[in-house]
Amino acid sequence: MEFSTILFEKRESIAIITMNRPQIYNALSRTVLIELDAAMDEIEKDDDIHAFIITGAGEKAFVSGADINELNGLGSVDGVKWMFYGQKVFTRIERCLKPSIAAVNGYALGGGCELSMVCDIRIASENAKFGQPEINLGNMPGWGATQRLQRLVGISRAKQMIFTGEFLNARKACEWGLCSDVLTDRRSLLDEAERLAKLISSKGSIALACCKQAIQYGSDAPIDTGMALEAYGVGICLSTEDQTEGVNAFLEKRKPVFKGE
Repeated sequence: MEFSTILFEKRESIAIITMNRPQIYNALSRTVLIELDAAMDEIEKDDDIHAFIITGAGEKAFVSGADINELNGLGSVDGVKWMFYGQKVFTRIERCLKPSIAAVNGYALGGGCELSMVCDIRIASENAKFGQPEINLGNMPGWGATQRLQRLVGISRAKQMIFTGEFLNARKACEWGLCSDVLTDRRSLLDEAERLAKLISSKGSIALACCKQAIQYGSDAPIDTGMALEAYGVGICLSTEDQTEGVNAFLEKRKPVFKGE
């Protein structure tokens, strides 16, 4: 598929999705969501891609939120449909077995903050700002913030962000647990995102998938259920060639070469 609102690039074992509407701060339109969904098709079907990065074009914004021009013209029924479609695309990213990294440059507001939250790892540049300002428009988050934000920063801080519409700078977001690292500028941010993605992609893909599922589903389950997911994941890994290769490489004091088998 040819993309008009995003850029899709494959570099060896990683993919990079760049939200590419810098003139309107990479706002999310229906076309953007459709193309993001199509990019996930490419990532999921390509066995050579082991991890992926999502970032925004330009210095000013990761994603500034939903495209207000589109949102403003929607009635209730169409608005609900748009919210459900965006939720589907975002949840697909969250549940993809291939790890994802959000490289947040500039504004990550509304749907942009929600998009960052479905990625496994979030890192930010110094000029990043996170927020859920929908309340300032007389509305509320619709792509997952009321659910995911409280799981990341705690219910009180989530309510504070959603009720006030105030933004967090990168350092405060890191302190609150919304991102894991802050880089000086966009170039450093992208370099670090690529370094992490390549490091992750060098690991065994089956073990990565088992780790992600145990963390993802275990976080909302009783601890005994999460521990069971761990045990079953270990059992799956023990039956793989990758696990044999990992042990042999350790004993032979060399780097393992994993094949996802």
